[in-house]
Amino acid sequence: MIRFLLDQGLPRSAAEILRNKGYDIVHVAEVGMSNAKDLEIVQHAGQEGRVIVTLDADFHALLMVGGHLAPSVIRVRMEGLKGEGLAALIEQVLTNVAQDLKSGALVTVNAKTIRVHRL
Repeated sequence: MIRFLLDQGLPRSAAEILRNKGYDIVHVAEVGMSNAKDLEIVQHAGQEGRVIVTLDADFHALLMVGGHLAPSVIRVRMEGLKGEGLAALIEQVLTNVAQDLKSGALVTVNAKTIRVHRL
């Protein structure tokens, strides 16, 4: 099972929606990391085996420059998503690229495409 960590700026309600469907997902605010730096979030996600879901392009850069093989990151390039919309998007991404996420990948999602770069 893939575990997720939602970054600040994404609706907490998406975590609740997906937890009710059986997913292992938390929001940074729920684990006391609302003000954490990106590198701290990467380290936390790596230690817990979680895929980061974020609006922030910095996570991709951090992992690429650092030569990291994990954690996987899903960058959402769609502003204004509400909880239900984000939850549906995460499920769609999971349906299409779950194996990539398990192996280590940087995923970028917009309204039309899902792009994958393997770590």
